[in-house]
Amino acid sequence: MILKLLAIAAVLFFVYIIFFKKSRESSISKKDTKPNNEIEDILVECPTCKTFVSKDEGILSNGKFYCSKECLK
Repeated sequence: MILKLLAIAAVLFFVYIIFFKKSRESSISKKDTKPNNEIEDILVECPTCKTFVSKDEGILSNGKFYCSKECLK
């Protein structure tokens, strides 16, 4: 009786491995192929006041990023 239960448990375990593990692996690989939607923002230091400003928001002049028009003058 115990051998039958162990055999049934082993068969169910192998069925689980065959059918469900492959679907789990494919869902994990699909997640890895999605593009990264994180926001990337690079901060640079203003040479006048030494504060950090985003490259997108900073004012570029002579190869340097300034935080405001006052620092640019």
